[in-house]
Amino acid sequence: MKIIDKLRNLPSTHQILSDGNLSLLIREYGILIVTQSVKTVLSETRDKIKHNNTVTYDNLLKSIKNKILNTMQSSLRPVINLTGTVLHTNLGRAQLPKTAIQAMVDVARDPSSLEYDLDKGKRGDRHKHTEALICRLTGAQAAVVVNNNAAAVLLTLNSLAKRKEVLVSRGELIEIGGAFRMPDIMSQAGCKLVEVGTTNRTHSRDFDTAISSKTALLMKVHTSNFEIKGFTKNVSELKLSSIAHNHNLSLVTDLGSGTLVDLETYGLPHETTVNEALIAGSDIVTFSTDKLLGGPQAGIIAGRTDLVEKIKKNPMMRAVRPDKMSLAALDAVLKLYLNPDRLAEELPTIRLLSRDLLEIKDLAQSLISDLEGYCTGFKVVVAPTHSQVGSGALPTDRLKSYAIKLTKEKHKQSSKSLDKLAKAFRVLPIPVIGRISEDALWFDMRCLDDREHFKENLKGLVIS
Repeated sequence: MKIIDKLRNLPSTHQILSDGNLSLLIREYGILIVTQSVKTVLSETRDKIKHNNTVTYDNLLKSIKNKILNTMQSSLRPVINLTGTVLHTNLGRAQLPKTAIQAMVDVARDPSSLEYDLDKGKRGDRHKHTEALICRLTGAQAAVVVNNNAAAVLLTLNSLAKRKEVLVSRGELIEIGGAFRMPDIMSQAGCKLVEVGTTNRTHSRDFDTAISSKTALLMKVHTSNFEIKGFTKNVSELKLSSIAHNHNLSLVTDLGSGTLVDLETYGLPHETTVNEALIAGSDIVTFSTDKLLGGPQAGIIAGRTDLVEKIKKNPMMRAVRPDKMSLAALDAVLKLYLNPDRLAEELPTIRLLSRDLLEIKDLAQSLISDLEGYCTGFKVVVAPTHSQVGSGALPTDRLKSYAIKLTKEKHKQSSKSLDKLAKAFRVLPIPVIGRISEDALWFDMRCLDDREHFKENLKGLVIS
């Protein structure tokens, strides 16, 4: 084993590149990446030698190979979500069904009829691919898909209320993730926000009083990521639509995390459906497709034909239009809703949210012995817990669940030992993401689908 303890013994970049051990990596990743990695590792090694450390030539080559592989590894990676939050915004929200994934592969691999009318043999409209299906499922007259719900709200307001006033209850001026606030979106849309009522109580008369010749829209924003309780009052869509229509105005409802089905059917708390909002008199409803709907990231604008057509003609439409893969995936997901009897079986979001509690408990218990074998120094037990929907949906409702709970066996263990344990799981070949709470590391089993895959993945666990 060749020892390198002096700078003059350190091989040159050319010598290392000539070593046959790197030929496969050069062939796969190219000479530029390999050369950069060699130079970086040599620089790091020089610093070690200057501080009286020694390295072996074999370890030098190993460091170079690791540097190349780390450089080429994507930072966007699959993970195992054991946080207990089903629709985790930081972890990509809804998991797509197999049919949607296949639909994306199909249109990504080959040319597609994205904007080509096969019947007429000329340019077509990408928005027609999903419109009829959305209208069938929601009862809307017309619909258009954009790249997310924030874009749907922005485009709607800019199209229907530019340089005019939009009335919104003060208690509905929400802030969603990433510090995006409804007042800011309105400002960017070119509208003037008129706050109506108070934070906790808004009456019908508040809207009647606030309407002026400058008013373009009344807006209802579902507070999907918080809930005000106690001495409260708000104005329903039904009443708001009556007020708006009496003044020849339109009502726009932003559902945020919109759903197409009654969630109570699956043992979940009720959430206003798109159809319910339209029946109540909303002229336009905006909602996400990657939350409760269980599809890819996109936003839908659904409602009256004349208003949707006006929105479609907005020049900003081109900037927020969806791509072919999002449309293909959304179309496949929407088609699952045509057969409600199989929805919980076919759509991961509904299946995970309505998963049987005993099934979750049995899954957790089946993994105890495996985790005990790897996590020496930690107590491993199955414990009851609560999952949450996530992504702002049903914020105060919790779903009963079971988790594997890991705690320190000895009080003398470092307070950072749980952080180190959590990191060890995050650096696995398939990172495992849990949550640290109540001086324990929790792995909620609700979203774990493949037990054997999880056990195989554990073989790479190294706890320092």
